Amino acid sequence: MTTTLIDMAPAPWMTEGACQDEDPELFFPISSSEASAERARAICDGCQVRDECLRYALTNRIKDGIWGGRTEQQRQSLIRARRRRRLKVRTRP
Repeated sequence: MTTTLIDMAPAPWMTEGACQDEDPELFFPISSSEASAERARAICDGCQVRDECLRYALTNRIKDGIWGGRTEQQRQSLIRARRRRRLKVRTRP
């Protein structure tokens, strides 16, 4: 039996995030209310790798936490909107 090693090194953008020196619990609030995510999203607003972070969360279907300044509910809305756009493109005559 062979073992495959997985590279667990963070992607380069992950070390450049504005969240690096912040408490991780801030980005994974217990409450899913908008108010609990406000401070984390404010940090994300000034982040130089915000787009990469959001893309990573969407691509990997990460459900928990604030990623790229978006809550889980906001990311789910983005995914649904993308699906609707793709369906419209496919169904056009």
